[in-house]
Amino acid sequence: MNLRSNAATPPLPSGGKSGPGAAKSSSLRPLKWVASFAVLALIAYAAFALVHPERTPEVIGNVVENITGANPAPVELRRPPVRPLSAMALLGQQIFNDPSLSASGKQSCASCHSAAHAYGPPNDLSVQIGGPHMASVGYRPVPSLTYLYRQAPFSIGPDAGDADGAAPVSLDQLASAAKGVQRAVKTAGVVPAAPAIVPQGGLFWDGRASTLQDQAISPLTNPVEMANATNEDVARKLLQTKYLGQFVKLFGQSILNEPALLLAEAMFAVGRYQIEDPSFHQFTSKYDYWLEGKAHLTRAELHGLQLFNDPDKANCAGCHLSKPSSDHLPPLFTDTQYEALGVPRNMNLPQNKDPKFYDMGVCGPFRDDIKDQTQFCGMFLTPTLRNAATRHVFFHNGVYHDLKQVMDFYNLRNTNPEKIYPRDASGKVEKYDDLPAQYHANIDVADAPFDRKFGDKPAMTEDEINDIIAFMKTLDDGYRVSGS
Repeated sequence: MNLRSNAATPPLPSGGKSGPGAAKSSSLRPLKWVASFAVLALIAYAAFALVHPERTPEVIGNVVENITGANPAPVELRRPPVRPLSAMALLGQQIFNDPSLSASGKQSCASCHSAAHAYGPPNDLSVQIGGPHMASVGYRPVPSLTYLYRQAPFSIGPDAGDADGAAPVSLDQLASAAKGVQRAVKTAGVVPAAPAIVPQGGLFWDGRASTLQDQAISPLTNPVEMANATNEDVARKLLQTKYLGQFVKLFGQSILNEPALLLAEAMFAVGRYQIEDPSFHQFTSKYDYWLEGKAHLTRAELHGLQLFNDPDKANCAGCHLSKPSSDHLPPLFTDTQYEALGVPRNMNLPQNKDPKFYDMGVCGPFRDDIKDQTQFCGMFLTPTLRNAATRHVFFHNGVYHDLKQVMDFYNLRNTNPEKIYPRDASGKVEKYDDLPAQYHANIDVADAPFDRKFGDKPAMTEDEINDIIAFMKTLDDGYRVSGS
């Protein structure tokens, strides 16, 4: 028995009473209907159990889940410990929130990574504004800094360097070895049979930073962000800060004469702040509490979860893993791998006014160490979906601004491309218009729902998309369980 549907509750019989007793009778009808439904469900379960005794626990779970919205198999999640911030993390907190470190004197890390917006941008701009005069337009949307504490360094496929006695292997070597190897099809709930010879891990949309420390320095010297000309400029600004004494307490007086070390320790402090402060990885969503048996999902949310995990429908969990790990770590809703999705070009970005410019992710233009590994052109990091419903900009080029647009892209990209992409002067649909044609073979057409063909029925109905969005809203942090 499965009640995961959008069907309305059946109308209750009206009866023939009127007067004072009618209200009482009417108020009892929902309770009577629920009781009758429960009896019927138990009868159906008993009959099923006689025929399929091995599946009785599964059936019990479905009955309970569908009646109450409770998780039939709650788990205990292992969240990061909450402790007072170390002196290093407290220093990092001040650096993170200090606009004096920018060329304009008006922009800090927190300006684009707002704590009130899940450490993402505080507005709905496709890209943020920065530069020495706060007039320069960025290249890519600012990603959230939440849930990065378990992010591994960038790598490609199995790490051959892990084998005893093995010589270190470069990214270029790994990428070359991956050429011609068929990528694993990602099916929700199923471990891929083929090797995952794809990029994974790292920070930024293209994974070019491997640690939070490496990530922290980049905006400080990016000409369209905090816009310092050199690392030395940042070090000089650090020497003028009101918290300079904290550096001396932690590292000694000599650090004041070593600008490279001063900057390195400052960026390490920012990384420690992001790791230690629980606001970067709260795990306080309704879904977390549902996993623990402390919250109930609505019918729409339950149905959305089912569709999210359904390998023949949305298949979201193929990349955005939704189950706790075997050691009870909460799901991060990303496999941290890279995908070429073929999202449409965002003509509102200044660089895209140049028809010869293409942002191709892993193979350039902002990283160049594996630019010759063209089998990865167009691939970008799969972000976490936690707090995605609080965002106002999506994908690496910020082309979409709400979850409905995102879901329509997944649903219609292959079946109805005319609803996703522009047309050229002759009226032909320009599919995959934000990637050069020679790299279109990199775009995912194997994983559902992208496995549909032109003219096929889309994988999801409008109602199903609405239910998936309802479920995704349960991934927002800050949910309060009853009694808390």
